Amino acid sequence: MTMVFALMLASCSSDDGGTDPPVQATCSDGIQNGDETGIDCGGSCTACVVEEDANLSGSQEEDRTLDPTVAYTLTGTYSVESGVTLTIPAGTVITSQTGTDKYIVVQKGGQIDIQGTAANPVIMTSTGQNPGDWGGLVIAGNATTTEGVDAIAEVGGIVYGGTDDADSSGSISYLIINYAGAQINSESQYNGLSLYAVGSGTSIDNVAILNGTDDGVEFFGGTVSASNFYLENNEDDAVDWTEGWNGTLTNTLVLHTIAGFSTAVEADGINGNPTLANFTAVSTTGGTALQFKKESGATITGLSLTGYEVSVDMRDGGPLANVQIDGAAADPAETYLADPTVEATAFAWVDTDVSVETQDLEGSMTTDMTLDASVIYRLRGSFSVDAGTLTIPAGTRIIADAEQGAATETYIVVKKGAMIDIQGTAEAPVVMTSSSQQPGDWGGLVILGDATTSEGVDAIAEVGGFVYGGTNDTDNSGSIEYLVINYAGAQINSESQYNGLSLYAVGSGTTINNVAILNGTDDGVEFFGGTVSASNFYLANNEDDAVDWTEGWNGTLTNTLVVHDIEGFSTAVEADGVDAGVAVPTLENFTAVSSTGGTALQFKKTTGAIITNILLDGYTVNVDMRDSGPVGNIEVDGTAMTTVDDDVFGGTGVDTSVFAWFTGE
Repeated sequence: MTMVFALMLASCSSDDGGTDPPVQATCSDGIQNGDETGIDCGGSCTACVVEEDANLSGSQEEDRTLDPTVAYTLTGTYSVESGVTLTIPAGTVITSQTGTDKYIVVQKGGQIDIQGTAANPVIMTSTGQNPGDWGGLVIAGNATTTEGVDAIAEVGGIVYGGTDDADSSGSISYLIINYAGAQINSESQYNGLSLYAVGSGTSIDNVAILNGTDDGVEFFGGTVSASNFYLENNEDDAVDWTEGWNGTLTNTLVLHTIAGFSTAVEADGINGNPTLANFTAVSTTGGTALQFKKESGATITGLSLTGYEVSVDMRDGGPLANVQIDGAAADPAETYLADPTVEATAFAWVDTDVSVETQDLEGSMTTDMTLDASVIYRLRGSFSVDAGTLTIPAGTRIIADAEQGAATETYIVVKKGAMIDIQGTAEAPVVMTSSSQQPGDWGGLVILGDATTSEGVDAIAEVGGFVYGGTNDTDNSGSIEYLVINYAGAQINSESQYNGLSLYAVGSGTTINNVAILNGTDDGVEFFGGTVSASNFYLANNEDDAVDWTEGWNGTLTNTLVVHDIEGFSTAVEADGVDAGVAVPTLENFTAVSSTGGTALQFKKTTGAIITNILLDGYTVNVDMRDSGPVGNIEVDGTAMTTVDDDVFGGTGVDTSVFAWFTGE
């Protein structure tokens, strides 16, 4: 072990044989003077500290204990050899230079003893403070792996694997690893913490791994168990295992606030059936939570997932029964939304400014309220905007909790006189979905206005007993921009249902643009009277009607794409209610496509519409005049229809790039 000592200089007398006045110690000028025994230290100054070499690289071939008062720099690969122990006391900080050769490895037979505490964790970070700066901590053990004895790791040519499942590679407690995951090539990367065939005699608890370009922690076989892991914004997988790992990971909190990560969990290879106990993962950017490749699996208890678009992905079609979640086979249709089983307060010792909250949304509001896009909201029952404006910023996610409340009692309603302001963007739409991801899970968004309707003033809605309708056709209920509504359409009875978006007597002062409504059991959007216009609607696989209007709606719907890939839906458009001579809405640039036949346009009683540039493709029936109303009530491209002529439904089609923000196409 190389040591750096202070050089001590003696003072000299004058040439004339006299005695110079004693030089006073300055303790601060960078020069050894006075009674200093070192530069600005010793004597009447503070004691001189003898520092060991602060650069870490090369091989450690004898036991070593680092000094927490020394700022260590990792300048190359630092290898703890077999039979040797590296002890790292609480409060030690190791800062790595940048490069794929910068990592700490505990070789097979070596040991590491990280002695951090909550008050003084051990910190391993990088000089550049950028994801992927260095290779993190690698531990090679002597436990079993499907790769056999003396396997060669994908990084560093490290040898690992044996037959001793009780092997000990030491202990880790209160460790923070930041900015690791250096990339060798597309197939080989370091992680924050790489555990190669590490045995069950190893103790690992209270570890935080943040901002890596690859995985937070990866288990390559072995039997080691670990607990109290915090994994934040690792760009590939937060937790990864392969080669038959069969330990237990207890109390894990995963946080994703970046886009483009891979998963919270990736499992690969044979099913060693490891256990995850109390696993909570939260994403503000969607993505996939649990991914199982080949025949891999796990036993999971205490699972809580919030904000992911995909809960369970059996990537290679492996059996769902291999993944047991709270005693049942995994169900990709479930979101596993639940109260956190691991609280963020358990990781208060981690130095991070990133946080994500989940909040329940229920009850009512009577003054202005703005949601927070960094919070994931769980709709547990109805939420009523009685007065004031509800503002929902871009990127906000609201998840209707189908497990907690009855579907018909779970909805958002904006009362007559109140307003909503949905501020989504193409890059960050507002998303309203459900926990179970099943059609009809909840009641969607209901807006009540003061415009005219054939039902008169203060009519009563078919759902919720809501009051709507008045005399102000320019009434303003707010604005909607870039909104996704999924799995709505809760059924009250055969005559009354919620829709994805229900617009009751909404006035023309309201703006509605860029809305996607999918997978509802009733209508995508329904207009109950009113004068509101809307544009850029994408409506896919709503089981009743994609677009429905009644009670004399006479606004305009511009740029609409309807897609039907399911059997048994009702129509692309259903029109009902008052005579077309009283109120005639307009459809501009309307495209509807079906792969399963069905009816495109259905007009009941004597309703009608003004339509320009309509394209219908794949429907068995293009127009159904259900009650034998006059087909002339339908005007297409400036001409009233005289017969149901298919030639008029071959328009140029809506510009599908309008919907690229949602479809990606």
